[in-house]
Amino acid sequence: MSDLTMVELTWIEKRIERWIRFGKIVEDQILDRRRRIVGFAPGSVFAFVRWASNDYGTIVSRIDILRAFVAGEPYSTVPYVKPGGEILLRLTGWPKVEQALRQIDAVEQLEIKPEEAAPDHWRHVHNRLTAGEQPRSYTRPMHVAWTLRRRAGA
Repeated sequence: MSDLTMVELTWIEKRIERWIRFGKIVEDQILDRRRRIVGFAPGSVFAFVRWASNDYGTIVSRIDILRAFVAGEPYSTVPYVKPGGEILLRLTGWPKVEQALRQIDAVEQLEIKPEEAAPDHWRHVHNRLTAGEQPRSYTRPMHVAWTLRRRAGA
């Protein structure tokens, strides 16, 4: 059994779109022209976006930012993610999903890979957007502090 966290992606134009917004994919299996399965190393962070519609419009918009499953640690199950992961952010509804995507863009504008940003930032974004509030921006000094904390093993 692999220690990777596997995510099933599907792309059926204007019907079902499940895709990775960020994260370092370490394994990629193409099932057919519409489906593939990607794998993430234990402890890595990634964003998984799910969107679906029917003849009447959008029926689901969701984004999850997860830390991939690490053996021996607790984890949550998430549809299409095996076995699951630590949920850092989970939002439903296009307005909140769009705001989360803007927060990801803002981190990238700092020339920081979103998967390397402090997990606490994604928890903060989740909490603020869930409460209908504007999240604080991620900053380079915050990132430096996170990087030093991570190196120190804290």
